[in-house]
Formats: sequence, C-alpha cells, structure tokens
Amino acid sequence: MSSKYILALDQGTTSSRSVLFDADYNVIETAQKEFTQYFPKPGWVEHDPLEIWETQLFTAREVLRKSGLNPSQIKAIGITNQRETTVVWNRHTGKPYGHALVWQDRRTASICEELKKGGHETEIREKTGLIADSYFSGTKLHWILQHVEGAKEAAQKGEVLFGTIDCWLLWNLTGGKVHATEVSNASRTMLYNIHTLSWDESLCTILQIPVSVLPAVYDSAHAFGKTEVSLFGAEIPITGILGDQQAALFGQGCYEPGMVKNTYGTGCFMLMNTGNQSIQSKHGMLTTLAWKIGNETRYALEGSIFIAGAAIQWLRDGLRFFEKASQSEEFAMRVPDSGGVYVVPAFAGLGAPYWDMYARGGILGLTRGTTAEHITRATLESLAYQTKDILDAMQQDSGITLQTLRVDGGATLNDFLMQFQADMVQVPVHRASMVETTVLGAAHMAAVQAGINSLEAINRNGRFRVFLPHEDKEKSAEKYAGWQKAVQRCMKWEEE
Repeated sequence: MSSKYILALDQGTTSSRSVLFDADYNVIETAQKEFTQYFPKPGWVEHDPLEIWETQLFTAREVLRKSGLNPSQIKAIGITNQRETTVVWNRHTGKPYGHALVWQDRRTASICEELKKGGHETEIREKTGLIADSYFSGTKLHWILQHVEGAKEAAQKGEVLFGTIDCWLLWNLTGGKVHATEVSNASRTMLYNIHTLSWDESLCTILQIPVSVLPAVYDSAHAFGKTEVSLFGAEIPITGILGDQQAALFGQGCYEPGMVKNTYGTGCFMLMNTGNQSIQSKHGMLTTLAWKIGNETRYALEGSIFIAGAAIQWLRDGLRFFEKASQSEEFAMRVPDSGGVYVVPAFAGLGAPYWDMYARGGILGLTRGTTAEHITRATLESLAYQTKDILDAMQQDSGITLQTLRVDGGATLNDFLMQFQADMVQVPVHRASMVETTVLGAAHMAAVQAGINSLEAINRNGRFRVFLPHEDKEKSAEKYAGWQKAVQRCMKWEEE
C-alpha cells in the first residue's frame, strides 16, 4: 500500500472533479459534481465562482472520505482548470464581483474589434501569441471592471483581485493567503508576454487594467502554498498547476518537440509541443506556453475548437434525441453515412483556423429523408472535421508531418468517432488507456515538484488502443470538401 498520495483537482467547464492517485498513478477514488450554467443573453456564458469553489471542495472532501486516508498521507495537490474563464473578487471579503465570464462567452467581441481598429492586433500577437478574440481573459476582465457596479472604483483603490479559475481555487484553498497563477494559465489572458514571462504593462494600459489586480506568476511545478487546516484536517502542499489543455499534453507524455495530442471535451483542443521555440503561426494557430519547470520553458502551438462534446450534449438536452451522450454512437451506427448532412456546431463562433466570432451553427444538406440518426452522425463527424482543419494548419506552421495523433477526453470512448477521425486525418489515432489525461497531467506536475517522482520516472501512459485509417484518401477528401463548403455557409452569419 502506497504511503504517498496525490490529490488532483480538475475544475472543468461543466463540472468540478477530484481524483486521488497513489504514487504509481493508480486511481484510488474519484468524485464529480456538475454546477449551473448561466446564459443571460445570446452568446453570454457565466458561472458562479462561489458554486465552483463549493463543488470543487465537495469533491475533494468526498474522495478523502471514501478513501479512508488520513489527510496527512496526501503529499501534494495538483490543479488543472478550464482556462480563460475570468473571476474578479474583493481581496478583503473574498466576494466575487458578479459571475465569472466563461471562456465561451462572446460579449466582448466588439471590444476585440476596437482593438483591431486601433492597430493593436500585431502587438497582441507578437507579445502573447494570441489573437484579439473574446475567447481570452483580457477583454473579459476589462468588461467586468467597466460594467459591474463598484468594480472599477475598488480596483483603483487596490481592493480588487483578478484570476483565472486556478488562481481562484488557490486563493480559497490557502484561505486567501496566496494570489498566484502559473505560466500556462497566464499565457491565456492576452495580458502576459510569453517571451519575457511577465505581465505586459502596455497591454494592461490599452485594456485599462490596473496591474495591481493581477496575480503573481510562477512555474507550473512550484510550492504555491498549503491548504488551510480547516478544509481537510491537514496542511496539504499545492505543488502543481496547469491549464487543462497543457495538462493533457503533459499527461499524454508529449514531452518532446513535434508530439501532438487532441483532447475531446466540451471544446476540442489540439496542442503540439514545439520545445523551447515559440513558433508564430501563419495559419490561425495560437502560440502558447505549455509549462515551465525550473529553467526549462516549453511552448506549444494550439488549435481551439469551441464546441465539441458540447454539441453531443445539445443533441441530448436541446434536441432530446437520446437520454445519455454515450448513446450517440449507437444512433450514428444505425445509418451507413450522414446522408449528405453536415452539422457545423458554431454555437459560440468558430475557433481555429477560422477565428470568426460572428459564425453561428448550422445543419446543412437536409432532405425529407433526414433522420435524428443522420444528424447525430453528422454531429460526431464534425468533431473529426474540425480536428483535421487544425492538424493541417499545424503541420504547415511547424513543417512537421504527423506520424500519430494521441487523443484523450470523454468523447474518445466513442469508437465510431475515433475510427472516423483516423480515416479523416489518415494517420493512426492512439487513444490513451486513461482517457482523462488532463487530471493525470495535474497529478504528474504536482509529483515533480513534491519529489514523489522525477519527470523521467513518470509512467508516460504508454498503453493505447490504436485506430488505423481504413477509408481511402479520395473518399475522405470528398467528405472533407463538403465540410469546408458547409463552414463557409455559416461564417459571418451575425454580421449579415
């Protein structure tokens, strides 16, 4: 029986989860709790920061209760989180200034347009590796300070703190003692210079953000602080933090330049490790920080798909095609193909490589013969098409021809989707034995800092199921051409 355990906190877009690992990364206990999604206006998406904290704390306590362990046996806590989601709170009371603005929230699209018109797009791209898009935290923070009563005035007095979700959890876990984040999350704010590894005063000035509201930024593996005794009955060191997609890259063992993973979650995110080189994309990819451990800084190219698993949830909850998301595979297999139907799930605009904030979702190619099964199959296929969009662009940017694609996330349990993905990208798709590699990456990072394991000693999660391409290239290309045509029909919808 292991005497050392790692608690990994996985704060996602729709639920908070905690996973307890032993020192060999065997899962001892898990707990998960969903929380409320708020949609006050079209394109607006919000969370209650207090509910996020309550659900995360509940799941952490639950895994400890179920395990029967003494809290002192937990040697490290690792945190991974939905990125870009923006929380602003009072440093004295801990009370948030309204709801958190979620990464999917598009209300700041007009602010981004003003940044472009003001000639700031090049500066943003060169310093942060990002584009001027409402996806990122900077414009969300600006909006809160300008629109939430009392926030701007309090910020000017030094009473306001900003953080992404990792920062909010860390602050609460340490009883308000630590206001900090790490490089992968900081690099998603549109305020952090990924070359100098510091907050950029020029960008803060442009967005009218006082530097005083920003957290300290540390390495991804770092002694961030210890939990308040009252929370778990012991002071547990918090030693690793990574944004969710970087955590999945780390958890997949993609330590070497050129290695690629794709995570199928609420959104879909592909990252390529580019080593110590920050490659500026010419094809709509983002340049981001992967992690920093000691003197080693790792960069990545990233392609972001805003709606992936959320599209399956929409079929379940919105169209009520089935009761469980897992039934989508059975539905898709009832028909031999999508019947010429394409679903473009641009519910929150289109991410890479299109970057169209004004795109909206569409179902195209409908006929009287179209059934729920055809629409379901087309929706699953859309995840694979969007992945190919990004993979093609990433290979052009990096000059690297992909040999395999490592995949993780809940939707990868869908064998139909994985086979279609292999056919679409025409390379073997490797599904990790533990599909939730995001939380595994958080545990790995915490273990490195805590001295439980070195990077070299970590099990690289090398057990995979492999899906080989079966369909010929011409047939796949024909289907993909139809997808590209469908996407063009959905772009610039709101402007028109």
